[in-house]
Amino acid sequence: MKIRSATFVKSGVRPADFPADDLPEVAFAGRSNVGKSSLMNCLMQRRNLVRVSNTPGRTQLLNWFNVNDQLLLCDLPGYGFARAPEHVRRNWGAMIETYLERRENLLAIAILVDVRRGFEDDDLQLLHAAGQFNLQPILVVTKCDKLSRNALFNRRHAIARDLGTDPDRDMVFFSSLSGDGRDLLWKRIAGLLPGVENT
Repeated sequence: MKIRSATFVKSGVRPADFPADDLPEVAFAGRSNVGKSSLMNCLMQRRNLVRVSNTPGRTQLLNWFNVNDQLLLCDLPGYGFARAPEHVRRNWGAMIETYLERRENLLAIAILVDVRRGFEDDDLQLLHAAGQFNLQPILVVTKCDKLSRNALFNRRHAIARDLGTDPDRDMVFFSSLSGDGRDLLWKRIAGLLPGVENT
């Protein structure tokens, strides 16, 4: 997709904080330090639009971005950070469930996993939640530049085997460093959203 404009819209926690829902929306979720901020910056071709934190579990807000005045991307707080206080983890779950349930313009959720870890329990729970709320999951495997070509080939098939899926058909393998997977991810997004062209 050709990025003509990409801007930060707002942050929020409660439905009263959410921006207008007059554009289709895709959410991005993943474990802390999965590379979500870097992926979104790469996707929107902006170096520092989405804040990249070196502290896992730091972001506890929903953050929205407008792309080409055609769609919204929502950056969800990272999950699965073991050192986060219990009340923070509980609040995260309640906030995300409310968002998934009430955000009527939300059509898809990109679930990001580190290629070296694959899909863990938290990721699978989110995948299940996507089905519960009639959201199309987009499975994205990040940090693919961390592995050699042979190791990446093996991990692709191991992750797909664990999920019982096809790595070429059902997953996007992404490197924010090289940009590999960017065009395919935009193609998946554009194919799901009405009125959004992958040009």
